Amino acid sequence: MKNIVLSGFSDEIHEDFNIQLQSIKQLGLKFIEIRGINGNSITSLSIEKIRKIKDILDKNQISVSALASPIGKILITESFSKHFELFKHCLKIAEILETKYIRMFSFYIPNKEYRKYKEEVMKRLMMMRDEAKSYDIMLLHENEKEIYGDSPKRCLEILEVMNNSNFKAIFDFANFIQCGFNPYDAYEILKPYVVYFHIKDALFKDKTVVPPGLGDGDISLILEKALSNGYQGYLSLEPHLFEFKGLQSLELSQKKRDKVGTNGYQQFNSALKHLKTILDQLEVSYE
Repeated sequence: MKNIVLSGFSDEIHEDFNIQLQSIKQLGLKFIEIRGINGNSITSLSIEKIRKIKDILDKNQISVSALASPIGKILITESFSKHFELFKHCLKIAEILETKYIRMFSFYIPNKEYRKYKEEVMKRLMMMRDEAKSYDIMLLHENEKEIYGDSPKRCLEILEVMNNSNFKAIFDFANFIQCGFNPYDAYEILKPYVVYFHIKDALFKDKTVVPPGLGDGDISLILEKALSNGYQGYLSLEPHLFEFKGLQSLELSQKKRDKVGTNGYQQFNSALKHLKTILDQLEVSYE
């Protein structure tokens, strides 16, 4: 594997899993970050169905860069027991799919009362961190809107408290912009912990998601800095340029989206071309 590997959320192309894989191959990619399968979250499927998914992936010579789980995307005030069982199911799924990464979050916080719920957030995250230790799997916390780890400061707080080799960070450029934080400043704070990038850009003026490099994410500058610091890993496209099935369910607050594409493949391809342009300008080789 080369130092930099391109991947992406194939469910943003089409909900049909077979179309996802054919499209990914047509685009020249060998990895996907797996999330939606035929309109359903992969985490809702049985172990038997997961094994069938793995067979299909193998036949198509497609590997999984990360399991894009919804873990941690519930209100911190909700009961954790059922969610923890889902997390343990995710560990088994990741093991079968032969990926070492599970993407996860740090819980929606009512009324931005971060201090009030800090102890419960950390308790739950530590439970998951400890459960994952028996697997060769790394939990990756993603900065996201309206969760505890929506700011660089609180992301750093989480990572320092977890303080473990199997708990690191996914860096999402657009999510920081949409929360009002400068991505470059955020990266400077979090760079010791970042082992995975979500390639998604946005504009500060209206929070609109745009193709990579056309927004305020400083993607080129940050990737150049990461690579100079020895970054090796995945760049996973999460374009959010198309109103794909399940998009609205990914955020706590439902917002009207005026600027989305009409074709998942075209929009994904556009995002990929923009990313490749950035990498070519940086003279970075990639797989």
